[in-house]
Amino acid sequence: MPYSYQASVSAFIIGKIMTEQIRRKLQDEINALEHELVHDLPKEIKKAAALGDLSENAEYHMAKQRQEFVKARVRQLGKRLADLSMVNMNNIPKDKVGLGSTVKVYDSTKNEEIEYNIVTSEESDVAAGKISTTSPIGRALLNKKVGDTTDVVTPNGKRELEILSLSTIHDGAAAE
Repeated sequence: MPYSYQASVSAFIIGKIMTEQIRRKLQDEINALEHELVHDLPKEIKKAAALGDLSENAEYHMAKQRQEFVKARVRQLGKRLADLSMVNMNNIPKDKVGLGSTVKVYDSTKNEEIEYNIVTSEESDVAAGKISTTSPIGRALLNKKVGDTTDVVTPNGKRELEILSLSTIHDGAAAE
């Protein structure tokens, strides 16, 4: 089924808005961590160091550990921001499960229909039916079509899912 130029542009815009919201959330976290790294932690380390013998100074060691954790988290978030900038909405399939898809599946293990929204790890909320592309179920569903069946191993055991219906980010854009 051919997609119009308008639908492609709309999908691109929706994708940009979606990734921009995530980008803003990540940048806010980076800013808060950098403030802690530059302002708060040096004060804590200095105050703890003033208490004396560093080899037995728990406050000093905790502050240094927190400093290392914050540095690692800032690097991790920076990498995730770089990864998000590489997302090309035109590469998301139009007829298969991908980022932004809404998928209704039949879980033969639980004997029930379940609807999932496929989202980035930052938006994941299992209770709300939002599963990450990196989760076991998300990975198992990616690139599947309506009628496909897939087995997935979750922490609760092996499940067999059949895709009953699919709406991609492109379908949502075409409706607008």
